[in-house]
Amino acid sequence: MEAMRFFNTAGPVRRGDHYHIPPLERIDLDAVLGLVRSGMYFVLHAPRQTGKTSALLALRDLLNDGSAGDFRCVYANFEVGQAAREDTARAMRAMLGELARRARLTLGDETPGRLRGASLESEGADGALVDVLSRWAEADPRPLVLLIDEIDALVGDTLLSVLRQLRAGYDQRPGGFPHSVILCGVRDVRDYRIHSNRRDAPVLGGSAFNIRSESLRLGDFTEAEVRALLAQHTAETGQAFTAAAVETVRTRTAGQPWLVNALCYDACFRHPAGRDRSRAIAESEVLAAQERLILRRDTHIDDLANRLREERVRRVIEPILTGADESGWSDEDIAYVLDLGLIALDRDGSPRVANPIYAEVVPRHLSHAVQAGLPHRMAWYVDDDGALDVEGLLADFQTFFREHSEHWVQRFDRYHEAGPQLLLQAHLQRVVNGGGSIEREYALGRKRTDLLIRWPQGETTRKYVVECKLRRGLLERTIEEGLAQTRGYLDRCGAEAGHLIVFDRSPERTWDKKIFRRSPAAEGAPVTVWGM
Repeated sequence: MEAMRFFNTAGPVRRGDHYHIPPLERIDLDAVLGLVRSGMYFVLHAPRQTGKTSALLALRDLLNDGSAGDFRCVYANFEVGQAAREDTARAMRAMLGELARRARLTLGDETPGRLRGASLESEGADGALVDVLSRWAEADPRPLVLLIDEIDALVGDTLLSVLRQLRAGYDQRPGGFPHSVILCGVRDVRDYRIHSNRRDAPVLGGSAFNIRSESLRLGDFTEAEVRALLAQHTAETGQAFTAAAVETVRTRTAGQPWLVNALCYDACFRHPAGRDRSRAIAESEVLAAQERLILRRDTHIDDLANRLREERVRRVIEPILTGADESGWSDEDIAYVLDLGLIALDRDGSPRVANPIYAEVVPRHLSHAVQAGLPHRMAWYVDDDGALDVEGLLADFQTFFREHSEHWVQRFDRYHEAGPQLLLQAHLQRVVNGGGSIEREYALGRKRTDLLIRWPQGETTRKYVVECKLRRGLLERTIEEGLAQTRGYLDRCGAEAGHLIVFDRSPERTWDKKIFRRSPAAEGAPVTVWGM
């Protein structure tokens, strides 16, 4: 019996096991082969679990089957040297061992294995790699192509040693050194910040490896690729996705490959109802899979959340959360967070959270501990008909915010500027966890945070807009601008009511001036204004 394929959430693509988009179709293959044939050393980078390793392995096989030229190509994963950190000798021994194994398994070539011990003894850690690669290249007239994965997993002097040894042998290619080398990792080599203990100073990766000719980035799935991936499941099992479900997968993930696969795997294989192939996967099941994914905190989500602790990540993410039009980041900060896949850039170059699932993960992770400490009185906000009392919920928050905000906002480690918005979201999340959901929209320069509460009641789903703004300048001008924005969002979402919350962070104004409630105006969409 032929094994059923499934959506891949761990490791490189295996054609017989996984639904997949052919890896070489996801890169500019003509450009890559052109660089290889020209003897270039270059970089392929992308966020984690995007498909980099699958692309490298497919490229290795293409180069070795002779259809792209007479090359011999070896893939090696240098993450084996990470555990040694800056013990360069120990790390180099592990990496040369990885090269030897891969050469033997891929090409049946024992040369690196025979050279490894003698080179380490005669050349030391800072010369063994260049010696092995030089002698290996000389041993066969066919050009050697080396694909080095997880290069940026290496640390400090170890990474510096590898880059400089590759640079040292560059002028000997192709007869005395690899003809072409591809370095693959999350970041571009120019963005490496290597702290050398021996020099007691940082060294820029670009200066250690200034022979790089190009930097290529592997992108997310296109809309067509998302649809093609889901269609493979339908073709093999007969189980369809509704049009709304397909669109939800596409929009919620923005094509991030791991998220696409993880959502569909959960909905179709992990969840019992989804394993009934006679039933089409509906939008509601994709959204439920998203919630389980966030709560389960698989490695991909956990790694994303842990990155939020880094100061250069905070400098980019916090202004996005608040909708600020000012920021204190550097170009290097933006490049770093882009490489991590946490943000994307709008057409005008403004950063935003990369996709709606990440937009859920970020505030929920930052507010998780706070949310757990808040009093839970969900039943108070739900009436006998199952309706959510949004006004009562916000009135209670307003009272709580006046009495406790100074203490609670400080609990948002590093993210104090976004504290009021995060505290509100924690307050809302603990309630809607009982049956509803919150969707979030924010981006730099929007000067607001948009929240959409979805609350199921009987056969319908009721929707409420909550928009947060920081007061800047005159209160009436802030309210006027906010009302227009809230009504626009309310109309776009088809919500029945809206709430505009204006946070006043000025220490000069008293709480009596900050706290107010204005009922909806007689004309226009119903929007209640809350001052806090």
